[in-house]
Amino acid sequence: MTGPDQAHPDDWHQPLRHVRAGELSEETAQTSGMSRREAISAATVGAQRLWMGETRVPPHTGSGDHHHGDSETAIHVLRGHPVFVFAEDGAEVRLQTGPGDYVFVPPYAPHREENLSAEEAVVLIARSSQEAIVVNLPSLLPQPDRGDD
Repeated sequence: MTGPDQAHPDDWHQPLRHVRAGELSEETAQTSGMSRREAISAATVGAQRLWMGETRVPPHTGSGDHHHGDSETAIHVLRGHPVFVFAEDGAEVRLQTGPGDYVFVPPYAPHREENLSAEEAVVLIARSSQEAIVVNLPSLLPQPDRGDD
């Protein structure tokens, strides 16, 4: 058997990896109201600096509020008209999107996805980390410190 160094002696000769549509993994961090499936990650192909997958939001459903830690997230709308909701100056802002649109989510930006239509919303996601960092939140707005009452 040939070891990894002998099979691929340098970075120029690494094999490409193919992940078929039916092989996406649901073994990734999740948020209520949506389904994340990973395609490209450390777990699936050995990626070291990025994560890529898809999110599906059923008709008439909204996700829980969440953020993605220190990851930058790029979203490309494939199908449907998802609404991306975030807070700015203490108020909710709604980005109405459609097929072909792109959305950038900065690190630590609390947000949620809503699908108000009768069609499933499907988006492609790329992140600057090799894992799907998901921090589920109670709200888009900062919560007051409740102390140890």
